[in-house]
Amino acid sequence: MARKAKGDDAKNRAKARAAVARIHAEITDRRRDHLHKLTTRLVRENQTIVIEDLTVRNMVKNHSLARAISDAAWRQFRTMLEYKAEWHGRTVVAVDRWFPSSKLCSICGAPAEKMPLNVRSWTCRCGTVHDRDINAARNVLAEGLSVITCGGGVRPQRENSRTRQSSTKQETQRTTAGIPRRP
Repeated sequence: MARKAKGDDAKNRAKARAAVARIHAEITDRRRDHLHKLTTRLVRENQTIVIEDLTVRNMVKNHSLARAISDAAWRQFRTMLEYKAEWHGRTVVAVDRWFPSSKLCSICGAPAEKMPLNVRSWTCRCGTVHDRDINAARNVLAEGLSVITCGGGVRPQRENSRTRQSSTKQETQRTTAGIPRRP
């Protein structure tokens, strides 16, 4: 039986690499085309677009979700959204990544204690049943609109139960707190 020469193996490998590169380029082009169409539609149909500022770098560390998160091309989506909004005179607001959009009740504003990712719906103390994603979208929109209107952070904040202070502004107490001052 005749054995192939080493040159033939190299040529076949080069052909296979070129075929894989073409497929990846086609997928990239389709993703970019879809993102262009989606961002153009969003900018044309809305005056204000509110998005959540996410730490994609940390989210990719979850190995079970890393490929899906990377394939979504969120950074490219946000970049396209921002420059197209600027072209059309629209407003894009990014809500802070630490805003607890999933944990807050969009009706009464009460925070849920813990909310692991596998919890997709939950019931608030006020009796409202929330779908996690829809509730988060409502909270992100409300926060984004408050940022535009008033500069952000205007929703009523629950006080921290230990310090009896607002959860947005944690001031340190004086060491001599509770001791009356001399006149």
